[in-house]
Amino acid sequence: MIKATRGAAGSAQKVVSALLAQIERGTLRPGDQVPTIAALAEEYGVNKNTASKAVVSLKAAGVLSGLAGGNTWVRVPPSHTKRQNTRYHVEKSAVQLPESERSVAGASEADSGIPLQHLHEDRADYAVIEAPPEICDALALPSETRVLRRTYTRRHAQKAGASRSISYLPYDLVSANPDLLDSTREPWPGGTMHQLYTIGVELDRIVDHVTAGMPTTEEMQDFDIPAGVPLMRIRKVSYSTEDRPVEVTDIPLPADRIELIYTTQLERWT
Repeated sequence: MIKATRGAAGSAQKVVSALLAQIERGTLRPGDQVPTIAALAEEYGVNKNTASKAVVSLKAAGVLSGLAGGNTWVRVPPSHTKRQNTRYHVEKSAVQLPESERSVAGASEADSGIPLQHLHEDRADYAVIEAPPEICDALALPSETRVLRRTYTRRHAQKAGASRSISYLPYDLVSANPDLLDSTREPWPGGTMHQLYTIGVELDRIVDHVTAGMPTTEEMQDFDIPAGVPLMRIRKVSYSTEDRPVEVTDIPLPADRIELIYTTQLERWT
């Protein structure tokens, strides 16, 4: 909470308090545009610099969203996600089920609790590209090998921050089934594990490499991350029963909306 002080800071707090009151009353709702800096300055009898400080402080607190110098709106609360490693067991157990059962819901929907049909945006973009060096290394591929890059973008509501993952699969592997190169078939019932199953690949294990760091400016804007909030980065590497890495997925997760849950089943002594 920003405490009221004298002078310009106190005037900025007046604007902050007024905007918070409107949000609490529902006069301003998530996604609603906030008046311009000039309009706020005139309405509350402060200079533009003071009004700007009020807006910046509310953005830092995660109350407002928007780019500097552009439109500002009441932040749409992010959807909170619980990501559990046990999801992989669920995915694999569903691979050989009939499509009617595989298509009911995926692990991602279970993580967020939001059915696909309720999402504002659910987009899959496919491209066959020359694999970046780090992806070649992760997939144990020679340099300049082609891969299928799949970028998945979702938003649970209009103006909400995006969630995104980028998957890389060896092109020579997945091209054995042309359907796997067709983005219009997304969402695929059973997900990637079933896609690999159609070309005779069974997964043996999945390794999640989890790191953390500050987001780039572009990530802050795209994911709607308040200043000072770090980004969890998961690099998921899937290995076949032949001990071959067959998929690499990069999953950035803002730390203000994710809970990572890892369950380790231990061998019993008796």
